[in-house]
Amino acid sequence: MLSILLLLVLCLTLPLHMFFHKHKTNTNNPPGPKGLPIIGNLLQLDISNLHFQFSQFSKIYGPLFSLKLGLRPAIVVSSAEIAKEVFKNNDHVFSNRPISYGQNILCYNGSEIVFAPYGDFWREIRKICVIHIFSSKRVSYYSSIRIFEVKKMIEKISGHADSSSVTNLSELLISLSSTIICRIAFGKSYEDDEIEKSRFHGLLHEFQALLATSFFSDYIPFTGWIDKLRGLHGRVDRNFKEFDEFYQEIIDEHLDPNREHITDEEDIVDVLLELKKKRSFSFDINFDHIKGILMDMLVAATDTTSAASVWAMTALIKNPRVMSKVKEEIRNLGVKKDFLYEDDIQNCPYLKAIVKETLRLHLPAPLLVPRESIENCTISGYNIPAKTILYVNAWAIQRDPDIWINPEEFYPERFLESSINFIGQDFELIPFGAGRRICPGIPMAIASLELILANLLYSFDWSLPDGLVKEDVDTEMLPGITQHKKNPLYLIAKIPK
Repeated sequence: MLSILLLLVLCLTLPLHMFFHKHKTNTNNPPGPKGLPIIGNLLQLDISNLHFQFSQFSKIYGPLFSLKLGLRPAIVVSSAEIAKEVFKNNDHVFSNRPISYGQNILCYNGSEIVFAPYGDFWREIRKICVIHIFSSKRVSYYSSIRIFEVKKMIEKISGHADSSSVTNLSELLISLSSTIICRIAFGKSYEDDEIEKSRFHGLLHEFQALLATSFFSDYIPFTGWIDKLRGLHGRVDRNFKEFDEFYQEIIDEHLDPNREHITDEEDIVDVLLELKKKRSFSFDINFDHIKGILMDMLVAATDTTSAASVWAMTALIKNPRVMSKVKEEIRNLGVKKDFLYEDDIQNCPYLKAIVKETLRLHLPAPLLVPRESIENCTISGYNIPAKTILYVNAWAIQRDPDIWINPEEFYPERFLESSINFIGQDFELIPFGAGRRICPGIPMAIASLELILANLLYSFDWSLPDGLVKEDVDTEMLPGITQHKKNPLYLIAKIPK
């Protein structure tokens, strides 16, 4: 059906395309696969496995190649050298975000950090979030929440161990990540209320699905009617309305003078409402800004932390040597406790190397978040026009055999004698991006990830269910912006003697 609709568009618009193509001059674009008139390369792309397909294209056309996504030009970067040229030398040029119909509505017309257009507003809202939400002081402040929720998960797994039952670790880790973020952001959790839990996760899953959906009108402006026929406009409007009501309920609860505080901790809504009162910024913070920031936290933090922790445990169960080595490090810390706290694990270089290796091999966002050029520029000798969409294939860069020895192997030792880090200065390892629009939530994500992994490995010995061997554990991925493991990770936990 979609192919028929696109062919109809092609027939209606081909004369226009031929007219403009006739008057087009050579612009020295990067090489790339040839596409159809108007539609470009859209029908050639496999959205469910785009990072891998881009990696294959780069082997044919080079580490910088171009695409035509409908009427919109795009480039794909697949090498650390060119990524450095983009993020360091041309970071200002590529600091914008491409506008998408779905994300524009769902994210309050860019009233937040991730999808806001580059400019004064973005600089101010990012400054607010870096100082008041993602600072090291604020990350430390929420340590008690992370500890409490990880302890609850450990207690739950202990029950599984006592009864020798199988643990669906994927389910537990997704639930844990969302609970931690909800408590930090809203001051409450939905895991103990089945109705609210179902509502919350249903909204979140639909939001994530819509963000990963391609709208034809994003690439061919006059094809919005196709998106309407597909029912996408209705889905977007419905999800936005339901999420907006959800956030407004939370804000109203916080504004209620008779509100009962479950704890004395100040959550992110409290922080943002207090900043709203102060009016000390170049713009007045309104409820849409607050809702947009909460949306960023929910989607970015929940998705990435849960995905990374599942991939880490998947890699460890497939690599018994690494599992044994990290358990030895953690259990020989010299602490006699039932639980490892964040201070306890700061002297665990091998655990930290495992986190880096997980983010190298199984980074949560393989193509990062797309950017868009705000003016003409030159990359690797090629002319890149303004309004060009930029994809950085971090997945390919972090598996590049010219950079990494045995890149497909899970080998944390590669980081023990290396200063390479993921904070945006080393372009061969950029799971959180780099430059101006690097993810500001790195400290919060790493604090959660390290605490989760340390205690899973400290508290339990892990094995596969009877009849399975490590080769049976797959690494297939679900389609979407975030790289989630397709099939749940089922393991057996045993309490060490």
